[in-house]
Amino acid sequence: MASLKELKGRINSVKSTQKITKAKQMVAAAKLRKAQSAAEAARPYASRLAGVVASLASRIVVSESSPKLLAGTGKDAVHLLVVANSDRGLCGAFNSNIVKAARLKAKALEAEGKKVQFYLIGRKGRAVIRREFPNAIIGGFDTTTVREAGYGEADAIAAELVALYDAGKFDVAHLFFSRFRSALLQEPTEQQIIPVPAPKSAVAADSVVEYEPEEEEILAALLPRYLKTQIFGALLENAASEQGASMTAMDNATRNAGDLISKLTIQYNRSRQAAITTELIEIIAGAEAL
Repeated sequence: MASLKELKGRINSVKSTQKITKAKQMVAAAKLRKAQSAAEAARPYASRLAGVVASLASRIVVSESSPKLLAGTGKDAVHLLVVANSDRGLCGAFNSNIVKAARLKAKALEAEGKKVQFYLIGRKGRAVIRREFPNAIIGGFDTTTVREAGYGEADAIAAELVALYDAGKFDVAHLFFSRFRSALLQEPTEQQIIPVPAPKSAVAADSVVEYEPEEEEILAALLPRYLKTQIFGALLENAASEQGASMTAMDNATRNAGDLISKLTIQYNRSRQAAITTELIEIIAGAEAL
């Protein structure tokens, strides 16, 4: 049985940890408001841009002369998995869920005879992927010096991906990130970004729109912006999801610390009472012996 001194030390240690988790929870809650607003504000623009691209693409016959981001390479042999993680921990299963989705996709593609490569954004999750796929990482983007990932980072990432695509390093690229639903729910999401997926039926109102210049010329200029917007949206969704997951994880940690403090306090009081009772018995026994 632990001594009273050891129990007192454990109680003080858990109380210190509880203060840290409570402070982290409050910080995450404060950051969540801003991150959530940014993610929600970006969704309508991304959705409308996707609608415009779909409208334009539905008007042309995809051929070798079409923009490469739309037409593709004509092959489906090499797949690039772009995995977006954070650089910080203490956010529950946020990072591991994204990595898990990417690993499952990689194994499914390999089972189909495809070659899989990785492009990693953020520091977390690198070790797991490097351990399981040691020779498959062909690039990455360091966000450790970035306070808040924004459009500039999305622009740089998109430029690197397009350069790899033009160099023939892959045929299809999939983006993995966590879509923010609420502070309690973050949804690991996979999205094909290169080539731009075949459009669904365009919005009815778009059928009467006349474009100038020709659709293929507009698409050639619009598709790189579309790619940047999708990556930018994923970074914003990740930022909101990270803060939501962190707030929930730290709230649970604070509650667990409180429960542990209560148990240790009860154990401490019982041990203290037993020690006092033993001392009283010894004193009484000594007095009777006299």
